[in-house]
Amino acid sequence: MINKILIANRGEIALRIIRTCKEMGIKTVAVYSTADSESLHVKFADEAVCIGKPASTDSYLNIPNIMSAIEITNADAVHPGYGFLAENAKFADICAESKIKFIGPTASMINSMGDKVTAKETMIKAGVPVVPGVEGLLQSVEHAKSSAKEIGYPVILKATAGGGGKGMRIVWEESEIEKAYDTAKMEAAASFKNDGIYMEKFVEEPRHIEIQIVGDQYGNVSHLSERDCSIQRRHQKLVEESPSPFMTDELRKAMGEAAKKAAAAINYESVGTVEFLVDKHRNFYFMEMNTRIQVEHCVTEEVINFDLIKEQIKVAMGEKVSGIDYLPQMHAIECRINAEDPYNDFRPSPGKITTLHVPGGHGVRVDSHVYAGYTISPYYDSMIAKLIAIARTREEAINTMQRALSEYIIEGVKTTIPFHQQLMQDEKFRSGDFNTKFMETFVLKK
Repeated sequence: MINKILIANRGEIALRIIRTCKEMGIKTVAVYSTADSESLHVKFADEAVCIGKPASTDSYLNIPNIMSAIEITNADAVHPGYGFLAENAKFADICAESKIKFIGPTASMINSMGDKVTAKETMIKAGVPVVPGVEGLLQSVEHAKSSAKEIGYPVILKATAGGGGKGMRIVWEESEIEKAYDTAKMEAAASFKNDGIYMEKFVEEPRHIEIQIVGDQYGNVSHLSERDCSIQRRHQKLVEESPSPFMTDELRKAMGEAAKKAAAAINYESVGTVEFLVDKHRNFYFMEMNTRIQVEHCVTEEVINFDLIKEQIKVAMGEKVSGIDYLPQMHAIECRINAEDPYNDFRPSPGKITTLHVPGGHGVRVDSHVYAGYTISPYYDSMIAKLIAIARTREEAINTMQRALSEYIIEGVKTTIPFHQQLMQDEKFRSGDFNTKFMETFVLKK
């Protein structure tokens, strides 16, 4: 049994975990930086420990300080949430050595999916479709040129330790490859301290569709249907929904089985997400596996009536998963409400929220950690809230979202609400005619 969980995170995900723990009768410990002393996760946890200064490296990424907080509060488990240390194999290993249950996969599982080249090789062996590409890392510009000629343009260069679009370049013809190769390597080295670059065929007009999975300690794996995350800007997700308007029953079954194969290939334990690119012909290719709970997990929770955090904790306590695959019973759309100015290239807008009115009513869920008087810090992610609309059909969910957005009042900082309001009225979005390139042509009107 787990009696007390330290939550090694902040903001809405920390608050989300606290709520489930309270329902399960599990004590919670919040950790916080000096910038977060007035945050709600600090107020609602049973205990709270300050772990450092505002910078993430001094607090939420400071493993010694977090381990000290675990020791002084006698917590017997740690939940990393997402971001920060959620996919840090070293942290998972230290927890295991200290007999602290890490609520997530083991270090070896994290490592097997953390390096994209290793992950791709594992998926090929497991029979999961992958994007055609070069085996191993690129060794030189000449190697990149010969490989691109073999694969066929366009190609994409990616950092093997990458994420969030860092160390990634699309190359349309040979004359562009040298500059793209050098730039990608420099960016990868600066972002991840690893300049390894690999090459794949660039999938045109792709959808970004991911499958939620959960596996236990006994080899059982279930998939919990899909989420469409194709509305992105610079590889950062803006809107997620389930089911995907592009999905068919046949495709869902095939992608669900592929995701389960991916999890089984590494004996995966905990919740996780297998992400795929799906081309306009509905061919799908493994992209990566996120070995953690995701920001958009609540979309899945709403369409199948399932508490993923509770399932994650239960698996950590040794319980079995059902092995049953879940199909969406409702339609849910999530808009990420960020403290950013959509009229100024989505520039971050930190500051104090002076006025706040949160929408409600049937079919509306708001996951947030802010309140009137709360200050959005410049040190962390600019997310204010996740606004989720739930209905029986996609059209009804969009209409509910429009209504909820019109009720959402946030003053004192700029937010992405105006962007989402226009998106919900966009004909292409409403018809489901979009892919990951949608934002390249979307024009925000003042």
